[in-house]
Amino acid sequence: MHVKKSVTSRLFPFSWRDSLVTAGIMFCAVELCILLRMADSSDGFASPVFVLAVLLISRLTTGYLFGLIAAVLGVVCVNFIFTYPYWAFNLTISGYPLTFLTFLMVSIITSTLTTQAKQQERLRAENEKEKMRANLLRSVSHDIRTPLTSIVGSTSAVLDDSSLSAVEQRELLETVRSEAQWLIRVVENLLSITRIGEDQAHIAKEPEAAEEVLSEAVRKFRRRFPQVRVSVAVPENLLLVPMDPILIEQVLSNLLENAAVHGVTTTEIHLTVYEEARFACFSVRDNGQGIPEKELPALFDGTLKHTDSSIGDGKRNMGLGLSVCLAIVRAHGGAMEAKNLECGAEFLFRLPLSKEAI
Repeated sequence: MHVKKSVTSRLFPFSWRDSLVTAGIMFCAVELCILLRMADSSDGFASPVFVLAVLLISRLTTGYLFGLIAAVLGVVCVNFIFTYPYWAFNLTISGYPLTFLTFLMVSIITSTLTTQAKQQERLRAENEKEKMRANLLRSVSHDIRTPLTSIVGSTSAVLDDSSLSAVEQRELLETVRSEAQWLIRVVENLLSITRIGEDQAHIAKEPEAAEEVLSEAVRKFRRRFPQVRVSVAVPENLLLVPMDPILIEQVLSNLLENAAVHGVTTTEIHLTVYEEARFACFSVRDNGQGIPEKELPALFDGTLKHTDSSIGDGKRNMGLGLSVCLAIVRAHGGAMEAKNLECGAEFLFRLPLSKEAI
């Protein structure tokens, strides 16, 4: 019984949105037929108009329910309103069964194709998410071993070797702190992926001041990389962006850290936000060595390893953080890209200024 209900709800789902779409298209079809009849006294135009209406409704709604309803309503309207004698049913009209069958087949075929297309799109999106998660876990399991080994080795040396000087002990403890900070970043990335959930609609977006989110990300960055200068440019007017501020701050933190670590020679980072075509654009530009061309195609999929790159510090995986960034931005309905500049690289992501945009 539960399986039957599940299949029925999937094939014949009801929603107020689909109801309004159906009502709106049918209303437009009726109005169009009325206008056409005022211009031409013949009745032959009604059937093609309502066939088109059934096609559109079947395409724009979910499942078969509203397409079938539109087919029945279309036949009723053609027979009752736009076929002589008007405002009366005449079931003896030549070709009437064929009209009904045509409407019904258009509805079923279009609904079937639309349902299959949506299922394929959903499966493709789920496969991409699973691939991203698999890449993320594979990257973490590979890259987390080195800092853990370093932490264990350094703490063991401090505890077991009494001959170490205070300077040597401090150097080892600083190594432990650095490795622990990187592990914290990995955990934050994992938690960010968990917060995204299975559906983009789970992102709770509220209007937030972009300037405040940038300031918080820069404050944390400067505490870890005081040697790198960061300049921030924001619009004169307050720019409110629908977002989850914690997740977007995570994106900015990852991009700033990547610019400092993987730019190798980076001494300056320019962080900018501006409005463009109903989008808030966030730009992170650095003056480092840029991105190797061979790495650009795999930059955001989480598969980029430090062994594939001539840059980096031997343990950090640039693709790990960037795959998380892309997942967060896409969950907000945005897009992300990266490119090389004459000197350095730029990462740019856009967030829609409409809260409903997905």
